[in-house]
This record gives sequence, structure tokens and C-alpha cells, in this order.
Amino acid sequence: MPSLWKRLTFSLATLLCALSATLLLAALATEHWVSGRILCGTGAELVSANCSELDKFTGHIYYGLFQGQKTRRCGLGNRSAKIYIFPTLVQTLNTGLHVMVIVFLLVAVGFALLSLSFSIYNARKVPYQSIKGPAGLYIWNTIAVVFGSLAVLCFLAAVRHHRLTERVSNYQETLFNFSVLDERLDWSFWLGVASVATHGVVCVVVAMSRIKLPKPQSKKQSEQPTVTAEVLMY
Repeated sequence: MPSLWKRLTFSLATLLCALSATLLLAALATEHWVSGRILCGTGAELVSANCSELDKFTGHIYYGLFQGQKTRRCGLGNRSAKIYIFPTLVQTLNTGLHVMVIVFLLVAVGFALLSLSFSIYNARKVPYQSIKGPAGLYIWNTIAVVFGSLAVLCFLAAVRHHRLTERVSNYQETLFNFSVLDERLDWSFWLGVASVATHGVVCVVVAMSRIKLPKPQSKKQSEQPTVTAEVLMY
């Protein structure tokens, strides 16, 4: 049976692993990885809009790994359209890079759940094999950090170097051409980053579990004088 300190630290590691897996699943399921403003350049050129009139041709867009939404403003009011990445839109993107982001996140979720099970095991029992103890937790959390970081970096590469937002905003647009005025990484993306950071905290907590706290020592009883036969003679 592990000590109280180890039960507390591994219980905290269990909560952190569960939090990390939840953050990754939430990032996969939500649609706010990127948000920004898009300008309907074709509409603005047709009416020769000046700077003060460009707001009438400025729409908004947000999207995630699977879907999103686009609001177009081309001088005819707001027109919203749902964006579905799969199965057709992904063909116009960097397909391999986009699929790699999803695969890396799923692998990170798997290792987060594996770390969760090992944390529960260590909180309840003393492992007899090193791979089941802190060493195993270091390995699984490090792998989760690596795959989570790769997913984040691949998505950044798709956004910054492969013009992901521009491709998404111009998908199936035959009459109008949209340019990206500004874009920013939204909260779904930062959930993935937070998950990576959480695994780093788990490693710190596991390291803390090996710290030996000082045990309370009971006061030693005062030594009783030894009575010998020679003393009794006096």
C-alpha cells in the first residue's frame, strides 16, 4: 500500500491526466481553432468602395478541424454559410498536414488515457515493475507531450505557411474572391496547448511523489539508570 503522500500526489496526477484528455477531446470537437475577418474584394471593386465603406464588405469566419462557419458581406447584407472540412473541402487544403493534426491529437488522447490508468494504479498499489511506476508515467506523458506538440505545430504550419484561412474562405466561391484581413488562433487551439502544458505538470507531480517527507519522531524515553549488584551493596 503506498504512503499517504504518494496517494495524494498520484491522485492529483490522475485528475491532471483526466483534464488533459478532456481538453484534447474538447479541442477536437469545437470549431474555434481560428477566427478572423474576410474582405469580399470582388464586391468592393465593383462599387469602387472607399476605406469608410469597406465595413459593408467585411465578413467573419471561424473554423475548426472538422467544420466552421463563414459570414459573407458582399454589399447584399450578411449571408452565413456552414463550413464542412470533410469530405470535399479537405481536398483543396494540404490534406496530409490536416489529417496529421487530427491523428496526432488522437494519439495524444490515447496516451493521456494510458497515463490516467497508470496514475490510478499507482495511487492504489505499489508497482512491482518499474514500467508500471513513475518511470512508466514519465514515458507516457512525454509521448503525449510530443504528439500534442506536433499537432499544434502542424496546425500552425497549415495556417501560416499554407494559407489555410484563405483556402477555407474561398471554397466553392465562383463569383466572389475573399482575402483575409486578419486572423487569430482562437480558444479551441489554446485548449490543445493547455493540454500539452498539463502533461508537463503531471511529470512534475510524479517527481514530487518520490520526495520522502520527514516522519514525525516520538520523544525517546529517558534512559533508566541500570541497577547492578554493586550499587545495591551501597
